[in-house]
Amino acid sequence: MYILETDNVVKQYANHLALDDVSVSVKRGSIFGLLGPNGAGKTTLIRIINRITAPDSGTLMFDGRPMQAVDIARIGYMPEERGLYKKMKVGEQALYLAQLKGLSHKEALLRLKIWFDKLEISGWWNKKIEELSKGMAQKIQFVVTVIHEPELLIFDEPFSGFDPVNTQLLKNEILTLKAKGSTIIFSTHNMASVEELCDDIALINKARCVLKGNINEIRRSYGSNVYKIAFRGVVEDLDSIIAGEHELLEKSNEQHNITEIKVRSENGNKLLSTLLPLVEIVEYSESIPTMNDVFISTVKCH
Repeated sequence: MYILETDNVVKQYANHLALDDVSVSVKRGSIFGLLGPNGAGKTTLIRIINRITAPDSGTLMFDGRPMQAVDIARIGYMPEERGLYKKMKVGEQALYLAQLKGLSHKEALLRLKIWFDKLEISGWWNKKIEELSKGMAQKIQFVVTVIHEPELLIFDEPFSGFDPVNTQLLKNEILTLKAKGSTIIFSTHNMASVEELCDDIALINKARCVLKGNINEIRRSYGSNVYKIAFRGVVEDLDSIIAGEHELLEKSNEQHNITEIKVRSENGNKLLSTLLPLVEIVEYSESIPTMNDVFISTVKCH
């Protein structure tokens, strides 16, 4: 079942068409990647979902019915432009924001202690936001986004400002939230994170949704019969053996006496059977395009 659906959403700002007939569906309990180049319309769609602005036309469904203002309480949103008060102390601000989201003072304190311990930020309670680095402030923003345990979480560039260790920490927390039943939408330009986390994606370019679906199915659909073969041994006149029916794309002969080749082949099994009597095969796999490849290819075509 879908927790969120947008149907034919259109948004125009003066002479700029921000969204043009955009329809996306987000499955409950999934991680959904909202992708696109700068200025494509992603943030506009996120703002519409959060009822910060309204579409000119089109509909939004939440939990199987038309979305209403009360549904915002079931959403947690961390914008790319963080909204913390720089002069306030961390603990004071976190308590204030948690209570704005409906928690009692006692419950807010309890949950904040758990999250601050988990993210190793307990020592920041009495610091002002302006004393923190961008990554530190982002941890606080993450906590106040998830503190009321919303069903739908929306993160806009959640890993910006984080070093690799803290990026992985946040990814682990996102996966834990998913395991506990939350649905997550996140917008990012980091395609490696998309591959690692997302179940489904939608790619918006020039205000239109140009690609959507299951991430693994999309990557496979962009494949071009390229295979990676690694073997140990020596093959006389390898180039001519391969060139007979296959296009040699790349050959490496550098590590541990293993030759690694990439070929384009309409019949990978036939290529494998040609090499098997001659060498010891140590790897044979289809080279599936990365999401970075898919992103660039799709944006160039649209």
